[in-house]
Amino acid sequence: MPHESRNPLTRRDPNAPLVLDTRALGRQPGSSREEHLSVPAPENFGVEMVGVPEGAAIELDLRLEAVLEGVLVTGTATVPLQGECSRCLDPIASTFEADFQELFVYGDTRSGGNADDEELRLEGDLIDLEPVLRDAVVLALPLSPLCREDCPGLCPDCGVRLADAEPGHRHAAADPRWAALQDLAGDLAPAPPGRGDGSSGPRGSSDRREGKQEG
Repeated sequence: MPHESRNPLTRRDPNAPLVLDTRALGRQPGSSREEHLSVPAPENFGVEMVGVPEGAAIELDLRLEAVLEGVLVTGTATVPLQGECSRCLDPIASTFEADFQELFVYGDTRSGGNADDEELRLEGDLIDLEPVLRDAVVLALPLSPLCREDCPGLCPDCGVRLADAEPGHRHAAADPRWAALQDLAGDLAPAPPGRGDGSSGPRGSSDRREGKQEG
């Protein structure tokens, strides 16, 4: 499977919700600013059973600080989650917080010129927060979310939610070792009288009538 770079080759769109302009920092080490943003969630922002609905509001508290090599971004993302319980399949909804910190290196510095695919670079004065958020949020989501820690799940026999079932809910199960004998017994059971191939009843009456005529 090919490695996916965190630095896509497309140009940054300055109007994209998760693209930030750092010109106000002036590339002066020590300069910083704080921001609070509310941005729409991008598509496919989650895992199979839980995620952030596309377009839902992501609340970002950010601190951008200029350092020698680039811009250090520190922040917290608060996101709404929707999905389904992996045990009982009930819908679940909650709020999730993720902290992150990432250095975006200047592309025209020695470090930026030698940066590998895992390092994030500024494009001019623009930084793209989406790959950082995906790492911070999506990678932290549970692959098997639960509606509650002690969710009992579904009955494996009838599918009812065990949380709603009566205490001690269970089904009588036949010993699988006897299943083949039960099937065999059903195949060998005699047919009910008069329900076989129809030969005994009508044939007997015909034989008696023929006997009377011969006598």
